[in-house]
Amino acid sequence: MISGNALTFSWLKSIFPKKNMRYVMKDFTKVMKALSDPNRVKIVKMLQHKTMCVCEMKEALQIAQPSVSKHLKILEDASLVARRKDGQWVDYYLTDGTSSPYVASLLGNLKHWLENEEEIEELLEKIPHIHREDVCCK
Repeated sequence: MISGNALTFSWLKSIFPKKNMRYVMKDFTKVMKALSDPNRVKIVKMLQHKTMCVCEMKEALQIAQPSVSKHLKILEDASLVARRKDGQWVDYYLTDGTSSPYVASLLGNLKHWLENEEEIEELLEKIPHIHREDVCCK
């Protein structure tokens, strides 16, 4: 009989046939740690609905800009979030998950998770009323 650990290891090797398993575990824990903070989960939930700049997220979350930037860096390092320059702004958006099966799976599931959570509902109600022209560079 195959143990659960052996089965999991075989499954991981089939996904990452040439990748060192230590790095597979590192990728997995990086993604899980990135989603271990409530503000980072909120950022992901907001980005499911709208591409946003740091100032817009700061306004929605009511936290300091350096804190938002730090959270975004952690999410970027885990390949959950990416950015692109748009004139004077840097827009953040969710990745498509192609860099990691963990990212793809979690982003796919997070679309359905927490939508009815009161904090998330309130946050999502705020974001259509936040306009970068009004909140950035103040």
